[in-house]
Amino acid sequence: MLVSTRTLALAAAAAVALALAPAASAVEGPAPDPRNGKAMRDIATAIAVTAKYVDERQALKDGYVPHGEACMNNPFGAGAMGYHYVKQANWGSTDPAKPTALLYSTEKDRHGRRTLQTVEWMATDRDQDLKTTDDRPSMFGLPFDGPMPGHWAGMPKHYDLHMWAYKDNPAGRFHNWNTALTCPKKTTTGTATTPAHGHH
Repeated sequence: MLVSTRTLALAAAAAVALALAPAASAVEGPAPDPRNGKAMRDIATAIAVTAKYVDERQALKDGYVPHGEACMNNPFGAGAMGYHYVKQANWGSTDPAKPTALLYSTEKDRHGRRTLQTVEWMATDRDQDLKTTDDRPSMFGLPFDGPMPGHWAGMPKHYDLHMWAYKDNPAGRFHNWNTALTCPKKTTTGTATTPAHGHH
């Protein structure tokens, strides 16, 4: 059963990679230039490497730890994010094969596991000043979002970049918030009074 799951995951990843270039020019949000060969290769690498994490148990086994217990609604408009699983060893990475975080669904499947939706890279804002951006990283030919406040206790002001590789996002594959998602009503964090994710 495990082999079958991985085979399906890899097949899905390949389909996403192949679909990316023609879709890139049609999305509403930021997208890499499909003529940028390095960006296309890096995206394919990121998807190939993270395909195994469709199984939430593999993410936990490889050191991705749940952070910020609640789902986050966009305090500035439509959309939401899922649950962040962070690998601290990959903090600051701009390597497509070493994402800092994986974002999983708010809902669980019949086995009690969450579904992988997003891959994310995070990097500390060097001077911790939200008004300066001279150290903004980039990947796939795109600038990171931020800088923004941390989302949970101890998290520094930082930059980040999302790739919705496993969940369709009407706002675009690299838009930070997924406009098709909302958090469960019981969630209280990530509101306008307590901005958990400072994207705009």
